[in-house]
Amino acid sequence: MKSESVVPERSVLLTLQRATHATLQLIAAELVDLDLTASEINALANLADGQGRTVSQLGAAVGSRPTTLTSVLDRLERRGHITRGTRAGDRRSVLIELTESGRATAALIRQALADLENRALAGLSAEAVAGFHAVMDALIEEGA
Repeated sequence: MKSESVVPERSVLLTLQRATHATLQLIAAELVDLDLTASEINALANLADGQGRTVSQLGAAVGSRPTTLTSVLDRLERRGHITRGTRAGDRRSVLIELTESGRATAALIRQALADLENRALAGLSAEAVAGFHAVMDALIEEGA
């Protein structure tokens, strides 16, 4: 069933933006001891799976242009959380990987995200969560 036109007071996109800002505030408060910015937290969370990424790949994952991401990566590298190296077979491509301290910090971030998600979704049905994912997938597809 297709939805009707969006009612401005119930805009999915505005609700998503509000939820994003509220989530960022909660995560920042929970991870205040790490002394990281929201952008640094986002980058580390996206690297937490242990897969190295090029700057372009990481930029796409975190929603940032590579040029904007450079200062975030500079700070993470200075703190010893990431390394930047060349990619096998493509010396022009910069590969971002977590260091040991970066893996530990990323694990803390991923756990904080999981804890927040579990608390927030505890009262929702599986169908409601699946509906959320369907909406997010539709928005992602629209932007692809």
